[in-house]
Amino acid sequence: MKSNTSYLQKLSQFQLQAQPDVYRPFEEVFKCQIWNLDTTTLPMLNGWYMHDQQPLTRLDNGVVFGSLRAAKDAFPDIVEKCHHAFSETEKDELTMLNESQYTDGVFIYVPDEVKVANPFQIISIVNSQDDLLVQNRHVIFLGKGAEMSLIQCDDSVRYGHTFLNIVTEVFMSERAQMHYYKTENKEKESELYNHLYVHQQGYTHFHSNTVTFNAGYIRNSIVVNLSEPFADAQLYGLYLVDKSQQCDNHIKIHHLTTDCTSKQLYKGILDDEAIAGFHGHIIVHPNAQRTAAFQTNRNILLTDKAKVNTTPFLEIYADDVQCSHGATTGQLDDEALFYLRSRGISAHNARKLLMFAFANEIINYVEIEALQDRLGDMVQRRLNGELTICDQCMLSDADNRDFVFPIDPSKI
Repeated sequence: MKSNTSYLQKLSQFQLQAQPDVYRPFEEVFKCQIWNLDTTTLPMLNGWYMHDQQPLTRLDNGVVFGSLRAAKDAFPDIVEKCHHAFSETEKDELTMLNESQYTDGVFIYVPDEVKVANPFQIISIVNSQDDLLVQNRHVIFLGKGAEMSLIQCDDSVRYGHTFLNIVTEVFMSERAQMHYYKTENKEKESELYNHLYVHQQGYTHFHSNTVTFNAGYIRNSIVVNLSEPFADAQLYGLYLVDKSQQCDNHIKIHHLTTDCTSKQLYKGILDDEAIAGFHGHIIVHPNAQRTAAFQTNRNILLTDKAKVNTTPFLEIYADDVQCSHGATTGQLDDEALFYLRSRGISAHNARKLLMFAFANEIINYVEIEALQDRLGDMVQRRLNGELTICDQCMLSDADNRDFVFPIDPSKI
């Protein structure tokens, strides 16, 4: 796996875009559509929030969203409260670099007791043949009892060698609920670092689902602080990598107080010479009694050259807990393959069916039906070798083709 330090030494090769592009409608730059899903789009182009003289939007229900640069002036107390929540959290070099040099980002504020019906969708686009360093910082603040969903996509139109260093901070007040979905389908010339920090107060529920379809090098880091009783975090992930692609997932959950729960379930399928890593760390702090924390990582290696480094880890300083962790790495089950073959299914289709069943467990945790259907379709295409980084959004249906799985997945 690549180290942050080695990348910091290379950053002189990249350049920040000092000013935003001249505004034009986002649809002229990029078309993205998830079938039957209505979202509030928050477009980022080459590191800058796209807007036509309206950096912040205020809705009648008090919800505010838009440019973080503008929000720092208009809502300094909210932005500072979110930053302060993570001031004592351990951070790597890239996060600290982002704090000092980010260009712009997305700001979302949901007031107390407001339930946002339509998901927000951050679409981060690279449309430049320069070797860009893109540093965005996103701040999401949920008031007491607030609810929202966020879909975060990384895509490209034109690109050189890109280095993306993205930090997202989420502050969840009492009883807030948030569903966070991250989809990644980047070109092999990209190096993508995502850092997600989540601070949860009492009786909150945070759900995340990260799906990686293609990558040059991707490192997803998540730190969750369960700071008050009855906070719950559910984290799911799927990575499908082949050729020389690399994908790392680093997760750290701090159980800081009593009666909190967390679950991690990450799965990976690796082909060719792909490399992946899962590094999960649960820390049950002193006095965090009645903790329930569970961590699982499962991997399928399709070749002898594919590699995965999995290190689930529990660090427990309380005695009244229910905690478990585990990891499995292997090949497709020979007995299951034999069973399917005995039912008249070809070897090729039997392998695809087993891989889809393995991967689709993660997709089934997506609670937005239209997004779940689209991601399931993309998993099928990826396993069939039909989904690669394209010249438009990975969720686009511009060609209106129907991709049919060779056998019925509902028979699993």
